[in-house]
Amino acid sequence: MSADDSVVFHNVSFRFDSASEALFDDLSVHFSRGFTGVVGANGSGKTTLLRLATRELDPSQGSVQAPSDALYCPQRTDDPPLDLAPLLEASDSDAHALRGRLGIDASFHSRWTSLSHGERKRAQIAAALWRDPALLAIDEPTNHIDASARALLVRALAQYGGVALLVSHDRELLDALCSQCLWIEPPTATLIPGGYGASSAQRESDRDSARHRRERARRERNRLEREVVKRREESSRSHRLRSKRGLAPKDHDARAKKNLARVTGKDGQAGRLLRQLKGRSQRAQSELDAARVEKKHELGIWLPGSRSQRSTLFSLEPESLALGDGRYVELPDLSMRPDDRIAITGPNGGGKTTLVRRILEQVGVPERHLTVIPQEIESSAAAQILDDARSLPPEELGRVMNVVSRLGSRPARLLESTNPSPGELRKLLLALGMARTPHLIVMDEPTNHLDLPSIECLEDALAECPCGLLLVSHDERFLARLVRTRWEIEDGVVRVSYLG
Repeated sequence: MSADDSVVFHNVSFRFDSASEALFDDLSVHFSRGFTGVVGANGSGKTTLLRLATRELDPSQGSVQAPSDALYCPQRTDDPPLDLAPLLEASDSDAHALRGRLGIDASFHSRWTSLSHGERKRAQIAAALWRDPALLAIDEPTNHIDASARALLVRALAQYGGVALLVSHDRELLDALCSQCLWIEPPTATLIPGGYGASSAQRESDRDSARHRRERARRERNRLEREVVKRREESSRSHRLRSKRGLAPKDHDARAKKNLARVTGKDGQAGRLLRQLKGRSQRAQSELDAARVEKKHELGIWLPGSRSQRSTLFSLEPESLALGDGRYVELPDLSMRPDDRIAITGPNGGGKTTLVRRILEQVGVPERHLTVIPQEIESSAAAQILDDARSLPPEELGRVMNVVSRLGSRPARLLESTNPSPGELRKLLLALGMARTPHLIVMDEPTNHLDLPSIECLEDALAECPCGLLLVSHDERFLARLVRTRWEIEDGVVRVSYLG
């Protein structure tokens, strides 16, 4: 097998300079051609593994064997990819097909800052596929992508023939593309065959087996420890029987019996058994120590929102909302009551985020009772959010970090980070927003960047929260449980529909 056919980690350890614990310790794993899903909690090291594979980072110890022609597609889409301009100018059939298949317009590079994040993500993946590297590492490719674009993207990715590492919270994408998944639980990682569904089931089965082995080892160790205590008492009695201490010098019969016991060794049998049991007990303890079971952290949060006393949280009169490039979206009368649960849906670039910005200009909810989670967080804002959290009083910081923990990320690792993952930042923003006892929660693409257990926790919490809820999302499974009203942008018009 050639170097371009695989990626091999040899005893790799990695720790960031600012961190007290390693993300990976003595990791050895092999990735061959085809897609491997990389799964784990936010902040567990998924992005770091992709950057190690593509040589953007060097391991602290060990080595990584990988193709020299490697490309990493990050989660963020702040800047246009280097290969976008050449893709737009290329006249070959592959470039033409990719531009058409993923809806890439010739103006995308010049108007990058005005593109929606979904349009940027499509352009990023198209440029990567056109370059066709031997190793492609992709971080959350379906973030921000609407349903029709997602279907096109899956078909385009399925045609890639090299070594592909895929980080995604999209269960259907992992099942469609991946033949194996690497489950990261710092400082270890386990490679399990199958897509997300199959490997998840196998992982849980392996966990159950490990728990059973550990429980059997624990029971055996306890039994042997009890036996050691019993044998120690017997050995002590036997020692007293062999001892001549306290015997009268002329008590020849008693001394003869002691001598006979020593010669036959009967009284020393308890001592030998005790030594044997101690050895078995030590082996049982070693087996118990080896029967490692991954620690399962408590998950689940409660959102302490409250219902506003206002009759209306906001209202918009009919208007034409400018989107740029001569495009508009027509708004009807739109308003929101204190307990409304509303979804804003529509294609990428249709004006969903622009509508949210307009709403936030009109919201009558006091800022202290308003929680807003944007679609993306700029790098400069991310650093400020983390600094603000670190400066909280200890008791308040403890409450915030407890929420982060119950959403599946490790607080200590987050607070030590100089560059937290987008998912960790979203959890931190949500935790900070919970302290406001919100009357209105506004979330633009709430499931983007979050790991799968966190999405389920968030969905459960929002379902029980009494305040108003305004969600912009392409995640139909997430919306189906949470919203009762839909504002759908289609062909430049907002249409209102009521569910159930």
